[in-house]
Amino acid sequence: MHTSHITIPNGDLQIDAYLAQPTDEGAFPAVIVIQEIFGVNAHIREVTERVASMGYVAIAPAIYQRQAPGFEIGYSPEDVVLGRKYKEQTHVDQLLSDLTAAIAYLQHMPNVRSEAIGCIGFCFGGHVAYLAATLPQIKATASFYGAGIPTWCPGNGAPTITYTPRIAGTLYAFFGTDDPSIPPEHIAEIELALQQNQVSHRIFQYPGAQHGFCCDRRASYDAASAEDAWQRVETLFHDVLGQSPPKL
Repeated sequence: MHTSHITIPNGDLQIDAYLAQPTDEGAFPAVIVIQEIFGVNAHIREVTERVASMGYVAIAPAIYQRQAPGFEIGYSPEDVVLGRKYKEQTHVDQLLSDLTAAIAYLQHMPNVRSEAIGCIGFCFGGHVAYLAATLPQIKATASFYGAGIPTWCPGNGAPTITYTPRIAGTLYAFFGTDDPSIPPEHIAEIELALQQNQVSHRIFQYPGAQHGFCCDRRASYDAASAEDAWQRVETLFHDVLGQSPPKL
């Protein structure tokens, strides 16, 4: 595959992003990878490359570009505090604007099928992915352990769950049953909202898995749960976006 650091224009803002894409000729579906609170760090770059290896043009925009350009940290307790600080400074309208700019960037790439775009997000990125699913260009969304969806929204407006009627594509959501930041009643509320609004969806819960179970850089990593979840993601993107087998 080919990887590069690029910038996405959004008005006067230039958004840093990591891009990974197959080197084959032809046009591919595309996937936006939405970071955890820790920035577009080594793990998110690896996730972006993993998505590209599945046969997609994958791009990870820096969703903290407005708060902290170049932000990239690890997983220490101090890092968590700093990452949450910048999360609290985000706003839904700005996040959706920046994601729309990322979509426009992808749609202008000659090797992207502009009608076949999805997203995947983890941690805070899982919450943001739920919001991204409301954009009409997003056909498939994988949201991993996004906390606060029924109770909070970036910028402290109406909770993100109230945006559910705007979701037109398919959404898969992944949760660990031992995640203290996402109580069972929140998962039930999310599923009910998706059902009531007739959103094509599936909810996956992994017994004993904790927050961040899909990140092999975190102590909470659960290899079995992560591998199953990735298989579900691959099925989602293949079925909804289509896929040309890559030759990487």
